[in-house]
Amino acid sequence: MQSIRGRFLIVSAASVLLAMVLAAIVFVSLFTRNLERRIDEELTGHINRFAGTLRFDADGTLELPDLPADRRFAEPYGGLYWQVEDDSSKHQLRSPSLWDYALPLPADAHEPSAVHHYTLPGPDGTDLIVQERQIIVAAPEGPRPVRVALAIDARTLTEARRAFVLDIIPFMVALAAFLIAASLAQLTFGLRPVSSVSEGLNRIRERKAERLDGRYPRELQGVVDAVNRLLDAQSEIIKKARTRSADLAHGLKTPLTVVANDAATLKERGQTEIGEELAHLASVMQTHVDRELARSRIAATAELRASDADVATAVDRIVRTLKRTPKGGDLAWHVDVAADVTVEVDPHDLEELLGNILDNALKWSRTMIAITLDRAGTKPRLVIEDDGPGADPGDLKRMTERGIRLDSQMPGTGIGLSIVKDIASVYDLGIEIANRETGGLRVSISF
Repeated sequence: MQSIRGRFLIVSAASVLLAMVLAAIVFVSLFTRNLERRIDEELTGHINRFAGTLRFDADGTLELPDLPADRRFAEPYGGLYWQVEDDSSKHQLRSPSLWDYALPLPADAHEPSAVHHYTLPGPDGTDLIVQERQIIVAAPEGPRPVRVALAIDARTLTEARRAFVLDIIPFMVALAAFLIAASLAQLTFGLRPVSSVSEGLNRIRERKAERLDGRYPRELQGVVDAVNRLLDAQSEIIKKARTRSADLAHGLKTPLTVVANDAATLKERGQTEIGEELAHLASVMQTHVDRELARSRIAATAELRASDADVATAVDRIVRTLKRTPKGGDLAWHVDVAADVTVEVDPHDLEELLGNILDNALKWSRTMIAITLDRAGTKPRLVIEDDGPGADPGDLKRMTERGIRLDSQMPGTGIGLSIVKDIASVYDLGIEIANRETGGLRVSISF
């Protein structure tokens, strides 16, 4: 399980349930022990009362003691029993509750006043809790030992324990539910700062913030500081990398210009072969420089974009720029792009992408360029069309390859659509290039 909340909830539920079971066992054990003590005290009290009423008559026969007030002694199998035995005369007295049953007291040795405890079979297939004590009673011929036994039905203890268990179950269940709910509430409150860190990271990913700001608990402050240091270092590394790439490309532009001029001079002096070779090498190197300049301005990943881009704003800026060119001013521009449509692309990268596509359309179009934003699907789709000659079907897939130029008569380096492919790869955009039925190209960008 990947969720901390789920793990905590499972552990909490298991711990609470285990604690409730153990608590129930302890409570039932304490209740049973306390009830056994009460029963033992009750039987001891009955024996003490019997000891005060036992006597022998003139002929040495054990007299019936005063009957206890508890009505269970009088009811057959009433659950409370007494039995008195005179070992000398083998005379035995029993409570009416025993009816025709005699307690099978063991024939063990007794010390005077020593209390013996037994669990013996009772009438009607029951088990009895028995307390027995030997009492010395005055008789005509002298003191004689008498065994007094008091017994109670063990079902009294079992039924009381069962009733206690049934009584505490609802309370234990309610307590378990409360403890689990309290644990969940504690977890929710305790993990709130973690959620705020997650929200802060999402804001950074969405380019709505550059660092984790706000107050965090001491336990998380170290993590927040480490993330902020990492973000600062990453931003600095990216800035330096772009600066160095641009400096390198700009540093090569002047030598390349000199090489191109030298190549032209050599061709003018009649050294055509060497001049053309140098011009070709300078052109290839210039293409690489232009490509690296363009790539240095593209975000490394979609998460590193400065912000989201407004499609209508980007299209308007590029169209207004291209209209100022000699050919752009002669074309008919049909722009149908709704306002307030944003896409998860860096504004600079979107303008770079659209600029290369529209620049290519400007080169080949005859009379018009159409730009339409289609919002019929789940994602917006921008369609750019021109009425130029189009391209051979076999060359359409090659148009985004680096340095490929399908017609060398038009000026350019052949890297424009390659840069489009690079930007589309960074932002996972769908680029589709096809010929129009009426002539020209159609480039579709799915955001």
